[in-house]
Amino acid sequence: MSDESELFGKGFENRKTVLGAAHVEKSWANADAFNRPVQRLVTEYCWGAVWGDETLPFKTRSMLNIAMLTAMNQHHELGVHVKGALNNGVTKDEIQAVLMQALVYCGAPAALAAFRTASAAIAAWDAEHDGGR
Repeated sequence: MSDESELFGKGFENRKTVLGAAHVEKSWANADAFNRPVQRLVTEYCWGAVWGDETLPFKTRSMLNIAMLTAMNQHHELGVHVKGALNNGVTKDEIQAVLMQALVYCGAPAALAAFRTASAAIAAWDAEHDGGR
């Protein structure tokens, strides 16, 4: 990472806390001249300004993201944020409860797809974290 503003630095650290340092550093290292501006904007605004607002704890923000990404059928981002939610102390039971509520408000097809995505993300997270035992 070179650069930037204080907000970028805060966002970069928040992003690493939630999504994992390896994932974030790889995303930043792989950014090119075309997509680096959007990576910078997301890091500063989403992760620095919004996630940096201490009104809501990261755990709550993660649960909100799971619900919103389910509603929008954004499966790739949902998988990333399910792993981030686990990093933020959201339990598997809490993720399941969020997805059950999303089923009621977003519809069964969206929730069923989200359950499949979440199951795969949880298995990957478990393999990363339990694999060292």
